[in-house]
Amino acid sequence: MKKILNPPKSEWLSILKRPTQTIEAVENTVTSIFDDVKRNGDDGIKRYTAIFDGVSLDDLGVSAKEIFEAEKALSDELKEAIQQAKLAIEKFHLAQKTAKVFVETAEGVECWQEKRPIQKVGLYIPGGTAPLFSSVLMLAIPAQIAGCKEVVLCSPPNKKGEINPAILYAAQLCGITKILKVGGIQAIAGLTFGTETIPKVYKIFGPGNQYVTVAKQLATKYGVAIDMPAGPSELLIVADDSANASFVASDLLSQAEHGTDSQVILVSTSMEMLKEVEKEIEIQLSLLSRKKIAVKSIENSKLIFVEDKEIAMEIINEYGPEHFIICTNDNDFYIENIENAGSVFIGNYTPESAGDYASGTNHTLPTNGYSRAYSGVNLDSFLKSMTFQKISEKGIQHIGKTIELMAEAEGLDAHKNAVTLRLKAIENETSITNFDTKGND
Repeated sequence: MKKILNPPKSEWLSILKRPTQTIEAVENTVTSIFDDVKRNGDDGIKRYTAIFDGVSLDDLGVSAKEIFEAEKALSDELKEAIQQAKLAIEKFHLAQKTAKVFVETAEGVECWQEKRPIQKVGLYIPGGTAPLFSSVLMLAIPAQIAGCKEVVLCSPPNKKGEINPAILYAAQLCGITKILKVGGIQAIAGLTFGTETIPKVYKIFGPGNQYVTVAKQLATKYGVAIDMPAGPSELLIVADDSANASFVASDLLSQAEHGTDSQVILVSTSMEMLKEVEKEIEIQLSLLSRKKIAVKSIENSKLIFVEDKEIAMEIINEYGPEHFIICTNDNDFYIENIENAGSVFIGNYTPESAGDYASGTNHTLPTNGYSRAYSGVNLDSFLKSMTFQKISEKGIQHIGKTIELMAEAEGLDAHKNAVTLRLKAIENETSITNFDTKGND
């Protein structure tokens, strides 16, 4: 890891640069695949599956038999672990349910907000060297709680044309019945346009590499929403002398092993901590099964020394990490002042991997600085907030003049007239009622 001491503010932008390609570098590839899938449907999907995944498929769907065999292939211990994680994730996301918001903004003017599920959602689950079955739980559980009517799961097959059994087990555990053997750009394109086999959806969720991230962004041009631009994984840790260097190193490596384009950063007010962590990384790195990937990621990563916690906090907010671990003797300072982060982990005994699997929070988070504007996936990600209003005769009389004046000032005569007609109708009804009353007298 590159060591940087007291970097001047003028250099922060270059120091904190992510190791990702520009959108332009991958956009042509993504666009051409989108165009092909739009024109050729399943044939295009199968062609790119053969090219990128090395397998020719007759059927893109996963059968009930494959799901049954997947369950048998897993150990009871792993299935129990997945079930335990599911319970924690359900508990946290169920707690995110909110009641209807109702208020009378003026006499006779009732306004309220209710939430409705997004009807059709697509879940993208990366496969390859690290089949992220945990992402199935993170996406399918809130989709289920929200009440989404159609949930489609796409995940790339291996060279045998199979999806990892843990992915299939987690999917059936969450009640997903539409599972497709398709990954990468072509999966996002299929969910965007719809094919003979893949349903078109309204919103696409899930992490992925740079190509998947750009594909999701391109999908928005065709009217499909996405959860967020979630690309290569990243982690920033702030630690001082109160931290455990071996813990810090293990957390840095836990993210470094995700992929060669991942990035990890340690910010510290202690030179001694930087040195100890550097040593621990070398020791632990040698023991990893994914050492080659982690080594590449470490080349993109930084050890940054700063003089005080105020400078540290400023750098962290500038970076806007996906994952942010706090291990200091003043954790409250960082908790109170963090403004840009996807998910925060506090204290020596809160590893980032807890959030990845079983603490209950969601691990689908904004990367590449998008935490400055995006939230991580949560229950509301699968819901739409709809507003309602109901206005009585008294209500329109109360706010009618305000609407007329504002509409007239904006030059929107029809807007004004829609109110004026109603006010006149009420006035006429009142006049008739008064006349009848006097006549009867």
